[in-house]
Amino acid sequence: MVARTDNVTDPAIRDALLLARRGQARWARALGDLRDDELDKPSLLPGWSRRHVIAHVGFNARAIARLVEWARTGEENPMYASPEQRGEEIDFGATLPADALRNLCAHASIHLNVEWRDLPEKDWSNIVRTAQGRLVPVSETVWMRTREVWIHAIDLNTGIGTDDFPDHLVDLLLDDLLAVWRRKRSDSDRNVVLHPTDREQSYSVLEIQGPDDLVVHGTAADIVGWGIGRTRRGVTTPDGLAAEAAPGWL
Repeated sequence: MVARTDNVTDPAIRDALLLARRGQARWARALGDLRDDELDKPSLLPGWSRRHVIAHVGFNARAIARLVEWARTGEENPMYASPEQRGEEIDFGATLPADALRNLCAHASIHLNVEWRDLPEKDWSNIVRTAQGRLVPVSETVWMRTREVWIHAIDLNTGIGTDDFPDHLVDLLLDDLLAVWRRKRSDSDRNVVLHPTDREQSYSVLEIQGPDDLVVHGTAADIVGWGIGRTRRGVTTPDGLAAEAAPGWL
């Protein structure tokens, strides 16, 4: 039997799908390294056990699959009925037996992958609405899921960090940090300037820089870890002092 392959042929989308699938595999390996009796231990997210993180990642795959179905059928199918519903299903998922929780996560990721694989080429530009209310082409769901699986693999608290991320992912996350900070920025917020020591370029939220800017130095991976709120390791001010917390991201 001939193997099924993605309908989409756009090279950028195919590359994005590859990175998302690599992230899913990395997540699955991290989860597989945990014994059932270790799932109750704290994650790196305040107030959440590892069980909560696993449930969130599983239900997130289902939610994103609903957006892909929306793009394919033209029938509105939101990620969540409400913010309350999202929280309730995570809390419920965290109470499942270990096998059921693992199966939820695995089966949901397979379902999402099939939805992506079978989405016709013409439908990848169809517009859907995220849980935050943003209208985006359904192709953006690939990046949404990429962030989830790679970053929440860190949150399982097994020792994975942003220095384990592929360089390409680190660069994409640097761009994403700037994009989100620009979108959320108010006139009273400080400008943020990033100086990765292992990159040739610097990054700034605003085009014009000033003396009150929040300026940080560190490797690109460490700056990403700081920017996504997971660690302040290796990130300093120009004076060599430990950097303050990054602005809120997602």
